[in-house]
Amino acid sequence: AAGRRLTPADLGLAASIDHGALEVVRRARVAVFSTGDELSDVGTPLASGGIRDSNRYTLIGLLQRLDVEIVDLGIVADDPAALEAVLSAACGAEIAADAIVTSGGVSAGDADYTRDVMARLGDVTFWRLAIKPGRPMAFGRVSHGGRAAWLFALPGNPVAVMVVFHALVRDALLALAGATAEPVLSLVAVCATSIAKLPGRSEFVRAVATRVDGTWRITPTGGQGSGILRSMSEANCLVVLDAARGPVEAGELVEAWPFHGLL
Repeated sequence: AAGRRLTPADLGLAASIDHGALEVVRRARVAVFSTGDELSDVGTPLASGGIRDSNRYTLIGLLQRLDVEIVDLGIVADDPAALEAVLSAACGAEIAADAIVTSGGVSAGDADYTRDVMARLGDVTFWRLAIKPGRPMAFGRVSHGGRAAWLFALPGNPVAVMVVFHALVRDALLALAGATAEPVLSLVAVCATSIAKLPGRSEFVRAVATRVDGTWRITPTGGQGSGILRSMSEANCLVVLDAARGPVEAGELVEAWPFHGLL
């Protein structure tokens, strides 16, 4: 059916009835870059007080799982003119991206220019989300030279980048590529420990799901700060707590998104 992402079984089925060529939608072209004067790429000297650009590598890995065409634009300085130039090139005829995914520069700091540049080049459909982690995220459309691209401006914290990508960006890029949205696989599990939470925003907790005596059990991976990248590396799922929910007590049931259902 139109809109279906071809699976290995689909390819075998096509071959079994002698269909050697299938009509498909072209791969979406997605430009990706990180912003921040504090960032250094892997293999380059690290300035005093600087950090490595991990987000771009994470995003490229996530995009590779979606089988899109990736254009890596590197690191862009905290400078409005530089940011406008790279966004114009990305959405214009020079690169002709269908979508642009960035990280950093969307909070309310003195050097956070992404939202303002978005507004000059197009529009900001929304800014800020009622989720944790991932509150400072901007989405809109930018254009240059008669071409336009969707812009997903993600937070700078590494875990927030992945949470927002899983929760919002993944399905949007699949739709852009012509794929019919499919529900994310989830499981209901017993929470092994308590989880502190206040009502008012959705929260995504990194955790490990294990099967014990026929029952799924969830254990959070320690500290949940949005800069603790190790907690995401050790996890195999995200616990999804909706906005209305308060604290979770040990033994309560929670919903979890296994990572294999998101990639």
